[in-house]
Formats: sequence, structure tokens, C-alpha cells
Amino acid sequence: MAAKPVYKVIFLNQGQVYEVFCSAIYQSEMYGFIEIEEFVFGERTQVLIDPAEEKLKNEFAGVKRSYIPMHSIVRIDEVEKEGPVKITEIKGGSDKIAQFPYGTFIPNPKPIE
Repeated sequence: MAAKPVYKVIFLNQGQVYEVFCSAIYQSEMYGFIEIEEFVFGERTQVLIDPAEEKLKNEFAGVKRSYIPMHSIVRIDEVEKEGPVKITEIKGGSDKIAQFPYGTFIPNPKPIE
């Protein structure tokens, strides 16, 4: 039986760059979102504990599925195996980084006469 693929997802969240691993990723039925499921974290066999990894484990504890806005995604890679999850502060401050602009779809409920 073939091994289940593992994906590394890097995305922006509140001035920080999150790097997580999951086994399922696909486009959401909600317009403009990517769904990630089945989070993969490293084994607790290490003596040293990474505080960023512990923070992510606690943040995603009990989360079945997470919806990430498409404009927040930096990169998605299919990898051989999971690695350490990370939270990285954006260097240079958030005053020098702007969100990528995108248009939104607003349906018109009434037909134009």
C-alpha cells in the first residue's frame, strides 16, 4: 500500500509565518479558501522541546479542519516526510508588508432592468 502523501503548507497569520504539515489539502467549497486536514506533528521522542512547535500543537489541538484564505498561502509542497513545524516572525515589521490585493465577488440579488 502506498504511503499517504504529506504536504508542507506555509501561510501568513497575524504578522507571522506558519509552517505546518498535513495529510489532506484541497480547495474549499467556501470561495477563496483552502482546506487543510489531518495535521501531522513530529513524535515526542526528543529531549528538547521547541516552544514554537508546542504552541502550534496547542493551537491546532482538536482541530479537524482548518480553512486558510488563498491570499494568505505562501507555498504548498508535497514532501517525503514531515519536519519540524514553525512560527516565524516577519522581519522588518508589519508596516513594510502589505496584503496582496484581491477583488471580491458580490452577487447582485436583483436583475438590472
